[in-house]
Amino acid sequence: GYGVKYDGEVWDFYEKIAVAKDSVPVGVVLTLAATGSEMSNSSVITNEEGWLKRGYSSDLGMPKFAIMNPELTYTLPEYQTMSGCVDIMMHTMERYFSHEMDTELTDSLAGGLLKTVMHQAKILLKNPQDYDARSEIFWAGSLSHNGLTGTGRLGDFACHKMEHEIGGMFDVIHGAGLAAIWGSWARYVCKHDIGRFAQFAVRVMGCPMDYDNPENTALAGIEALENFYRRLDMPTNLRELGLADVTDAQIHEMAEKCTNVGKNRIGNFVPLSESDIEKIFKMAR
Repeated sequence: GYGVKYDGEVWDFYEKIAVAKDSVPVGVVLTLAATGSEMSNSSVITNEEGWLKRGYSSDLGMPKFAIMNPELTYTLPEYQTMSGCVDIMMHTMERYFSHEMDTELTDSLAGGLLKTVMHQAKILLKNPQDYDARSEIFWAGSLSHNGLTGTGRLGDFACHKMEHEIGGMFDVIHGAGLAAIWGSWARYVCKHDIGRFAQFAVRVMGCPMDYDNPENTALAGIEALENFYRRLDMPTNLRELGLADVTDAQIHEMAEKCTNVGKNRIGNFVPLSESDIEKIFKMAR
């Protein structure tokens, strides 16, 4: 849509060297519940010259309409369905893990959405043609990425940016890639706000609170989510993602691309340097 109205390369927008001024109208017919693009101003493309995966956000790209018929998702392979569920959850958690205080209602909305997706995903494992479960997942995907679950706080999105480099270099599904690195990211950053991770563990994952040592609760919540991913046959490390042979050089390249050769930091919960990102990728191997 942007490219039709632009004389240069559409990649200019994704490299942040141009700003979209116009777009042809965009409409969408969804065949997968995952990205929430139907209610989002974001888009992501991969440039095969250099294998760079980048996102661009502009309200000009907001769809004018979206047709969301759950029956169009009945024939999806289970792996694609579950990868979509992970992406929906990650869109919510990228906003949940924030340092802003006094966001009780937003926390509750996010927590309810996460628990709904977890419940419905287990139903779809048994019956992929459950119309109601597909509908709930569709609706959750829309609400997870339209700003609702981030109201009043600044999102993180470090995991998304790291996964973009994995997806840019290797043939992996986005949601599965997110599942593979989230636990390593969470363990790397959780000490910066144990209270937030402990709250997630108790309210979302149903872990008991260890008042004497909240860090135990925080770590239990991370492990509980990884166990849930395993129930969905989702990977929790790069090896399970199919990247058992990823090299230190490839990890370094991904970290470089993620930070524009070390010039930038990514994430807001804990701003991550190139060195931090390399460590997280290595933890995830």
